[in-house]
Amino acid sequence: MTAEIQTINTLVVGAGQAGIAASEHLGQLGVEHLVLERQRIAQAWRTGRWDSLVANGPAWHDRFPGLEFKGDRDGFPGKDEVADYFEDYVRQIKAPVRTGVEVRRVTRNQGRPGFTVETSEGVIEARNVIAATGPFQVPVIPPIAPAAPAAPADGGLLQIHSAHYHRPAQLPEGAVLVVGAGSSGVQIADELQRAGRKVFLSVGAHDRPPRAYRGRDFCWWLGVLGEWDAAIAKPGREHVTIAVSGARGGHTVDFRALGHQGITLVGLTESFADGRVLFRDDLAENIANGDANYLAMLDAADDYIRRNGLDLPEEPEARRRLPDPECMTHPLRELDLAAAGITSIIWATGYRVDFSWLQVDSFEPGGKPRHHRGVGHEPGIYFLGLPWLSRRGSSFIWGVWHDAKFVADHIAKQRRYSDYDAAARSR
Repeated sequence: MTAEIQTINTLVVGAGQAGIAASEHLGQLGVEHLVLERQRIAQAWRTGRWDSLVANGPAWHDRFPGLEFKGDRDGFPGKDEVADYFEDYVRQIKAPVRTGVEVRRVTRNQGRPGFTVETSEGVIEARNVIAATGPFQVPVIPPIAPAAPAAPADGGLLQIHSAHYHRPAQLPEGAVLVVGAGSSGVQIADELQRAGRKVFLSVGAHDRPPRAYRGRDFCWWLGVLGEWDAAIAKPGREHVTIAVSGARGGHTVDFRALGHQGITLVGLTESFADGRVLFRDDLAENIANGDANYLAMLDAADDYIRRNGLDLPEEPEARRRLPDPECMTHPLRELDLAAAGITSIIWATGYRVDFSWLQVDSFEPGGKPRHHRGVGHEPGIYFLGLPWLSRRGSSFIWGVWHDAKFVADHIAKQRRYSDYDAAARSR
């Protein structure tokens, strides 16, 4: 007997922040839809993050408009609090989420509208498909990573991506090299050093905003300065990482302070050979560029205060710079891993997307989605949750909510055309 095929107007793939936001807007517009999640709601927040992770934005800012986080509005929710928040939101909006179902293949129907969606629980026919799987899909470890023929217990080298790091105790005894100095790399390196580990932190190009300035969080400053709504990244800045932290109540990331704390800062990791790692001679340049980014934001904030006559307390200490630690004045260019006692490498080197299941005409040759504000090149295909989908804030909780509204409105508009066509045919 042939299994019954379910039909739906819109299928949303993924029940993280993007999929939940899409469901809310689709529901408000009366669009029949279903959200499929291969694991559980907001699963990445529960198992794809380290134990002590907190949100990098304050609770009052990084949320959906319809529900506040419990507790301190100016605090930084932990990863489980964020996951609980999304589960609460699903219940509040009564989102039609089905968990434990994997979408394996989506193809365009021939000779009729819509798509055939093959899942782990059968086939679904959908007029529209929203890919809401987010940007953090496949952890990336660069090809320069050394081969690790032996297990750590046998004298080998443990290498893991930051997605698989949970706590210091999971690593073998010994020093750690953390490669990547964005928010994840900085926070992990800091946690390991505070746990008593010798840590080397490889610092590449980065932006370094103040956590707060003159009584306002940097998220507030980006908002009033119009930065969250920037439609395109500045040339060459599309993939520059941001070093910011909500850990321990939130603080500005200061690489010089990390150096004085005991972390050995090194330049960009360039290559491995014969048990040694080579670093570029760019540590001072990378930190100087991060300083320039930091000071530019302070200048913009000061100018905004003057122009608008705001009564916010001055903060001269924010411009004070610590002396360069020895690791900056005499930077290491190479390191013998064994001699340095390094037994683990954590690659905080980002992620790539994987849309191999979405076999439609909405991708550039390199696999990058082709879309305008989430509306795919292939009619009926939509994307949500990607960085710079429509603006700088697109990959944040509140940003994806606004992008989802645009996408849902587009689907509702297209439905009116379909309804007219169906009515005209029945006359």
